[in-house]
Amino acid sequence: MKALSLYKKKYCVEYGDSDYYKSLKLSSLFNYIQYVASLHSKNLGAGIDDIEKEHGLAWVMVRILLNIDRMPVWNEEIYIETWPVEPKKMEFERDFCVRDKEGKALIKAISSWVLLDIDKREIVKSESVNIDFPPFIGERAVNKRMSKIKSNGELMFVYSRKISYSDIDINGHLNNSRYIDFIADCFPIDKHCMYAVEEMQVNYINEALAGDTIALYKDISQFDTGNIYVEGVNEERDKVFFKACIKLRRLYE
Repeated sequence: MKALSLYKKKYCVEYGDSDYYKSLKLSSLFNYIQYVASLHSKNLGAGIDDIEKEHGLAWVMVRILLNIDRMPVWNEEIYIETWPVEPKKMEFERDFCVRDKEGKALIKAISSWVLLDIDKREIVKSESVNIDFPPFIGERAVNKRMSKIKSNGELMFVYSRKISYSDIDINGHLNNSRYIDFIADCFPIDKHCMYAVEEMQVNYINEALAGDTIALYKDISQFDTGNIYVEGVNEERDKVFFKACIKLRRLYE
């Protein structure tokens, strides 16, 4: 199979991937992105099964930034493109573009991934897996650097929940898409009707494992300007699982 510089997959937004307002759920988008990334990695000889069997490693997303012009809707045909960026010492960067059937870009994203030693639960160097990349695409999906995230105001406790069987993925930890559901549940349904996500960055900081309790906090001190912050922590172990900053746009007055 020829190694591809850019990988493309067609989707039709299904009923189970749509929200109450018939738009693609953000968590479903994350699942789509994650799966397309895995398919391209397989095409490059470094798929999920390949690196686990040969090296005892797993791909783990550590950061992602999305710019959203419009979310796809139920039954809409979309295409997701992905391409890698030249690896760094400890990280692999990968970009995405979601297009409608006419080719218009709806969503653009940049992301960072690491290799995790499955047994030791430690991050290893990028050179631990030898990937023969085809020529890299010079263009980035988003011309913005992902940075550290912090709150700007008072943090408000929202809710807590225990990580259970249905939350964890094949890597044995809370899947990145489930964090997005947890973030969405920090806000009432009527707010989801009134606002849309315009930009979102999520930094995954520590693994959340089955049995862990995650407490969700939000900072809405800058809500008037459309900016909100959410984090998930384990207070028993004084550990931060993730931090997210979100830019909203109002859909109507």
